[in-house]
Amino acid sequence: MKVLISGASVAGPVLAHWLHRYGFEPTIVERTPELRHGLGGHAVDLFSSAAEVTRWMGCWDAIDAARTRIDSMTMERFGRRPVEVDLSRMYAGISSSHVEILRGELTRILYDASRETAEYLFGDSIASLDDDGSGVDVTFDSGTQRRFDLVIGADGLHSNVRRLAFGPEEPLRRWLGGYLAVFSMPDIFDVGNHTLAHLSVDKLVGIYGVHQTGQTRSGFLFRTPHELHYDYRDKDEQKALLVKEFSNYGWKVPQLLEHLDTAEDFYFDSIAQITLDTWGKGRIGLVGDAGYCPGPAVGGGTSLAVVTAYILAGELAAARGDLVSGLKSYERIIRPLVDQSQRIGPKLMGTIIPGSPMALRLMPFAAAALAKLPTSVQRFIWSQNAVGKTLSSVDLVQPQVGQSVA
Repeated sequence: MKVLISGASVAGPVLAHWLHRYGFEPTIVERTPELRHGLGGHAVDLFSSAAEVTRWMGCWDAIDAARTRIDSMTMERFGRRPVEVDLSRMYAGISSSHVEILRGELTRILYDASRETAEYLFGDSIASLDDDGSGVDVTFDSGTQRRFDLVIGADGLHSNVRRLAFGPEEPLRRWLGGYLAVFSMPDIFDVGNHTLAHLSVDKLVGIYGVHQTGQTRSGFLFRTPHELHYDYRDKDEQKALLVKEFSNYGWKVPQLLEHLDTAEDFYFDSIAQITLDTWGKGRIGLVGDAGYCPGPAVGGGTSLAVVTAYILAGELAAARGDLVSGLKSYERIIRPLVDQSQRIGPKLMGTIIPGSPMALRLMPFAAAALAKLPTSVQRFIWSQNAVGKTLSSVDLVQPQVGQSVA
C-alpha cells in the first residue's frame, strides 16, 4: 500500500520509517528544495516515550550524541541579582529519560533513518487532493499526478494538507497569546555550554551555546495584548516585528539584534494550538503539529509528534488494509494524550513568560529551588501538569516488524 506523507521534519520521517517496517511504501513530499537540517531550529525536548521510539528506530545513540549539553542557566532581571539554576536536575525531575536537541539536528537524524526506505520528493508540494473512497489522486505543484492509498499531513502548524482537506487554518487555530523567535549568531558573550536568560513582564530573552559550532542561539519569547498579523513565510516582515518589540529592551538585546539581518536560520511564529474534532477524513489524515499542535515552546510538540507517528503506523498496520478504520483507531488511542497536552500549553505560557511583577519576582527563585529538590519530589510536582509526565505515561509496546501488510 502506498502512503504519501507531506512534511519531512519530525513526524513525517518517523511515520515513514515505521510504515516501511510494516510493509507499506511511503513517499514524503517536502516543499523546501532540500532538507532543513543541521544546526538550525530551536532546541526541542524528547521525553521518555519519544526517546523509546527513537531507540527502537536505532536513532537514540545519534540523538544523545547531538544533544545540546546545556545543563545550567543564569536567570537575570533588571535591578536584581542573577539566579543560578541546575537544569540537569530539573530535567531528571521531569522525565526519567530526556534529551534536548536542536530541531535541525533531530530532523537530520530522522531523515538518515528513513531515506533508504522512503521516497523523498524535495522542492514540491501538494496542490490538490481527490479522495474517491478507494484511493487519493494527488496533483503536485510541479504538475505531477499520482495515486496513493492514503495521504497523511505531517506538515506542521501551517499544514497544507489540513488546509486542503479540513479547511482554512484560522477557525482551527487557538492563539495562546505569545510569539517565539530564534536565530543563530557568534558567541560574542562567551556563553559556551550554558544558558543566559533575561526576564521581564511578558518577555523572556535567552542565549544558549551550540557546542558543535561554537556559536549561540538567541531566543525571544513575548506576549502581546492583541494578535499580530503577518505573513508566516515573510522573514523580513517577521524580523521587523521582532525589532519593533525589543528595540528598547536593553540588557544584551541590542547586540543580539545586530546579528538578526545576517541570520540564515531565523525562525518566527505564534505560540498557537490546532484543535480539530477529528484527524481523519476518509483516506486523508493528520499527525503531529498539523493535527494537534500543543503550542511551540510550551507543549512538548516534538515528543508528541514522535509518539503519535509511531502509534499511527502501528494502527494502520493492525487494520490489515482497512486504512480508514486504522485512522479511527489511531484517533481513539491518542485523543486523551492530545487533550492533556493541549491543556498544559496555556498553563506553561504563564510559567515560562512572567505575566506580572509578582511572577517576575518569584519565578527564578522557584526554578532554582525546584531543581534542588530530590528527584522523586520533583517528579511528584511535575506530575501535576508537566508535559514530560504526560508523555512518560504512554505505555508503548515494541512492535514485531517485518510482516508485510501491503
